[in-house]
Amino acid sequence: MEGFKRKTPEEMLQSISKLHRGTLKIYIGPVSGSGKTYHMLREGQALRQQGVDVVLCAVSTLRRPETVEQVGELERVPSIHWFRDGTEYKDLNLDALAERNPEVVLADGLAHRNREGARFPTRLEDIRFLLDKGISVITTVNVYELDGYTELAHKLTGIEAKCTVPADTLELADEVRLIDVTPETILNRLAEGHLQGSADLPAFKRGNLGVLRELALRLVAEDVGESLRSYREELGLSGPAGTGERILVSAQYHWNGSIYVRRGQQIAKRLNGELIVVTFRNKKQALSKEAAAYRRSIVKLAEKVGGSFEELPFRNRRLIPRTIVEYALKHGITRIVMGHTKHTRWQELRQGSIVDRLLKLARNMDVFLVADRAEHEGERLLPAKFASAEERQRYRRLSEKEVDKRIGEIRRGTFKVYIGSAPGVGKTYMMLRDGNDLLRKGIDVRIGLLETHERPETIAQIGGLALIPRQRIVYQGVSLEELDTDAVIQACPEVVLVDELAHTNVPGSRNKKRYEDVLAILDAGISVISTVNVQHLESLNDAVEQITGIRVRETVPDSILRLADEVQLIDVAPEALRNRMREGKIYAMGKVEQALSNFFKTGNLIALRELALREIADDVDERLESLERNSSLRGPYRKRESIFVCVNDTPRAQRLIRRGFRTAYRLKAPWSVNYVRIGQARGGGEPDRNLEALERLTVRLGGKFDVHRAESHREIANVLSAKADQAEATQLVLGQSSVSWRELFLHGSVVKNLIGLSRHRDILIVADYAAKEGEERRNGR
Repeated sequence: MEGFKRKTPEEMLQSISKLHRGTLKIYIGPVSGSGKTYHMLREGQALRQQGVDVVLCAVSTLRRPETVEQVGELERVPSIHWFRDGTEYKDLNLDALAERNPEVVLADGLAHRNREGARFPTRLEDIRFLLDKGISVITTVNVYELDGYTELAHKLTGIEAKCTVPADTLELADEVRLIDVTPETILNRLAEGHLQGSADLPAFKRGNLGVLRELALRLVAEDVGESLRSYREELGLSGPAGTGERILVSAQYHWNGSIYVRRGQQIAKRLNGELIVVTFRNKKQALSKEAAAYRRSIVKLAEKVGGSFEELPFRNRRLIPRTIVEYALKHGITRIVMGHTKHTRWQELRQGSIVDRLLKLARNMDVFLVADRAEHEGERLLPAKFASAEERQRYRRLSEKEVDKRIGEIRRGTFKVYIGSAPGVGKTYMMLRDGNDLLRKGIDVRIGLLETHERPETIAQIGGLALIPRQRIVYQGVSLEELDTDAVIQACPEVVLVDELAHTNVPGSRNKKRYEDVLAILDAGISVISTVNVQHLESLNDAVEQITGIRVRETVPDSILRLADEVQLIDVAPEALRNRMREGKIYAMGKVEQALSNFFKTGNLIALRELALREIADDVDERLESLERNSSLRGPYRKRESIFVCVNDTPRAQRLIRRGFRTAYRLKAPWSVNYVRIGQARGGGEPDRNLEALERLTVRLGGKFDVHRAESHREIANVLSAKADQAEATQLVLGQSSVSWRELFLHGSVVKNLIGLSRHRDILIVADYAAKEGEERRNGR
């Protein structure tokens, strides 16, 4: 009905003004020298070639050769130069720009402050002026120049921003694009003299570059997550959106309430999620003195850890699970955190089990049950100080095998990976550009395997790079081409470019997967630059299917990404990517409409972009933690963690294994996958093939796979609990129970029984997204 409602004069005026307003695009980067101005000028050149009237004003190339080259024939409107403390500054010449009236203005330094007496005090206000005149603007900013991040950046790195812009500035932009750059790249540019005057700045220390990079990744991920929520609201979709975590802690006015809040905060920090704390209260009854004290404590703690707090009405104990789930759905919660029940089995039968009821209602959300171990072990929430591997091994003599391994690591080539959120973002383009840059420096670079997909921009980047002939393999009467790994090793270039890391080779090739070819090349001492999309990471396979409705068949183990010396994200806004698709720059024109209606839906691209940003931010944080820095954006992880994943042989088992891996990886914990076989071992058959597949996946992700025995179904929970005790497991990972009433009557619920036996452990019960929820997500995206 809203579509047929007549607009008010004010609404019509607002819509008309939007039509006349210019478009704002912001390039954001971690630090000066990351390439923001280069990419801004490059886009200006592309627009000019399309017939768009583009000028630049107040752009500083800092005499960087690559940036100066991109200025080309772009028209420059003279800026207003002025000096302060011996430093030259440039203001936008608003009168000249208004008189020239171009379609697009390129202007550096969004956070710049103008000279005294200027029409406006800041460049942001200058840009608003131009936008109101219908002139579009493309500009740049560093992450530490945004209010809200300035103080955090100073605290973590010591860098001080000379000028800042309000925190909500990115909301003004029609498009925000992150220019991701690795610390290694920045330090190389510094060593080559391209970042003059920066060597002594706090930002240009390796660890600080990593921190600023992570801040930029997370900032843009949050911005993308908000755009996805808005997009879904416009479509009328509810439930969790995107890949950002929203943690709901259900506490009570009791001595252990603060434990649950702190545990929820720790989870939220490690997952970079939002924390919400709720309690139940009967407003008709006054709180006891003790409960009032606990309430003050929880409210103060929630505020201290950056969470929100809300009291929910208590009407009846049996209504608590439904109230929690309704609240969680309304607020897009992805994980509910609460304590184990302290009721006996008889009390649960008489009064009902809150946990059981919650699990039945919250099937599309994870549920995390917190073990109360404070009485026995004390709170284990502070970061543990571990001796480094070097300190532990300093006086131990290495074995011959260990010596050979160390020598192999020294000889191994350097590995760099460009990663993107979808095909067509420009990974191959950047890989080729890297190759040509190295070639100009006298390094022997060759192309081992290139997939241009006949994209003109990509083909043009081949330049002077030589190609190593591919290997021809005849399969089922068809001649196919693959990377010739042996030829690459024999040619022995210093660097080889290998596209599409997740590709599965034709049967008869030296290796089954292309990433295995890359590992062989690295072991031969040859450096590799490669490309991959985020949806091909093994542990994200379920998340990608949930987002897109498409199961990606070609994957690479996450360890391959961790093995890389550098991982760099190529970020592109969804609408820009869809425009590339419409122009035929990604797929052939015959496939465009099908792609835009399926994988390249706007919602899919927004969610995949957020997934890529958060995944690389986590990768940056892990690398920084490996440097043993003292502070972490994701907070401390708990000591002595051990993850125990329980699976059966259903298709959902693979999802549990991937979640177990990601949980263990974040907590830096050993992990195992455990299956219980009923009765004696049998040979062959479908169940054994399923088990073999689960074991392969576990080993591929770096875990241990164990098969245990039980005499009957009713013993499964007891066996798993005993084995978890032996393994000193601190956290169980289970799936939602999906057994029928008949099976429950005959065998009981393994999940329910295991929860009852494991109240001394944390338990993560992984969401089982119902078909309806999955269909809603697929249609919405």
